[in-house]
Amino acid sequence: MALRRSAARLVLWALPRLLSLSQAYRIYEKYLESQVRRGAVPRHVAIIMDGNRRWARQKGLPPWLGHDEGARTAERVLDWCRELGIRVATLYALSTENLNRPPEELSQLLSLLQRRLKLLLEDRRVYEHRIRVKVIGDLELLPAHIRALAGELERRTASHNSYYLNLAIAYGARRELVEAFRRLVEEVLRGRMRPEDITEEAIGKFLYTSSLPFPEPDLILRTAGEYRLSNFLLWQGAYSELVFMDVPWPSLRRIDFLRAIRIYQERHRRFGR
Repeated sequence: MALRRSAARLVLWALPRLLSLSQAYRIYEKYLESQVRRGAVPRHVAIIMDGNRRWARQKGLPPWLGHDEGARTAERVLDWCRELGIRVATLYALSTENLNRPPEELSQLLSLLQRRLKLLLEDRRVYEHRIRVKVIGDLELLPAHIRALAGELERRTASHNSYYLNLAIAYGARRELVEAFRRLVEEVLRGRMRPEDITEEAIGKFLYTSSLPFPEPDLILRTAGEYRLSNFLLWQGAYSELVFMDVPWPSLRRIDFLRAIRIYQERHRRFGR
């Protein structure tokens, strides 16, 4: 009985403090959002969703459960982008280097991708908000069933033009550039281009992001405290603002995302000038 009374007293002592913290969090979130809405939001946000495995390790879970929780975070972030009027989002879901992970983890990753692509196919938000979905990367490195799902998503959303979601899967920026240069050389050899026609604009037309209204991200966000681009959008991100956050991707909160947008808004973009 004494133990129960002690536990009850502890709850009564802690509850008001927890509620107070929660209220403070909500107030700060609303304040941040009001600040963000007063400024110009980025048109295109690209995200390196890092920290899934570390998040799982800290909780004593297998790594694929971290990836699963990270997928849920991605879903929330896409909603936040749409609410703020960010029209283009590019998510670094699986790099070419990730394909070299241990077989069990890779199998779980590919299974998660399959499940998430299926859910996206039937997600009413994709159709209600006219979100065009494109999978960018070397799809030949992926199993046939995932390639088929990616193709179906692109076909079903091809006419959408309100928002754009790019899923970078089996993606590597160097591989993307090699492929673009090969296609340019082919155009020259076939007489459809001259060497002097190869300009920055011409190269851009052969990149995975060429069909986007805003192919170059205004903001590249990376989570989990790493300070590198990891072979992500190296050409397109030449003048992107970079924001790095310590929080692992599965733990990203709306307040963290708003802070990242606010940091972007406080930057003075010179574009090398």
